Amino acid sequence: MKLDHIAIACKTLEEGRAVVEEALSVTLQPGGQHDHFGTHNLLLGLANGLYLEVIAIDPEAAPLPYPRWFDLDRFEGAPRLTNWICQVESMTEALSALPEAGKPVALTRGALRWQMAVPGDGALPYDAMFPALIEWGAGVSHPSGLLSPSGCRLKRLVVSHPDAEALAARLRPDLRDPCVVFDTGPAALRAEFETPNGLRVLT
Repeated sequence: MKLDHIAIACKTLEEGRAVVEEALSVTLQPGGQHDHFGTHNLLLGLANGLYLEVIAIDPEAAPLPYPRWFDLDRFEGAPRLTNWICQVESMTEALSALPEAGKPVALTRGALRWQMAVPGDGALPYDAMFPALIEWGAGVSHPSGLLSPSGCRLKRLVVSHPDAEALAARLRPDLRDPCVVFDTGPAALRAEFETPNGLRVLT
């Protein structure tokens, strides 16, 4: 299991775009629609095969009979870093070890195909500090390779939670990613980036 990407949730993509582009001095690239969950996104390519996603409910999407991923139905407030997503080689094996991650949902966007583990109510454990799990389809190019380089590199992702030690223990030894660190404190994510303009932070 390794870090795949991080997600900024927002009420509208334009609000999310403004926050990220101002914070990192970058230009986000178009993403697309996720029909199954009625969302759409913008993307930013990062170094080392990672990317950043800005995601919001698509105002043109039809109402859904089930909760959206990333608990977006209950999202309120300003755009912020809400989720981290980890890639697994086998979703079946990963969910056998971490059933609290949810149930696998098969998804597509254009040529992309993947499975995402999504809890029934849309809300991940540990106040959403538990990572979402993703398995990319065989032969599918990873989104990071389809994005223009931004000159930004994720230096460190700090996962903070009152039960950070228990969360870290739950994920290890499967999670082996030196840029992910756990800290005891209020539930929150903090991403530190090396950019052409110096160190920048998103929370």
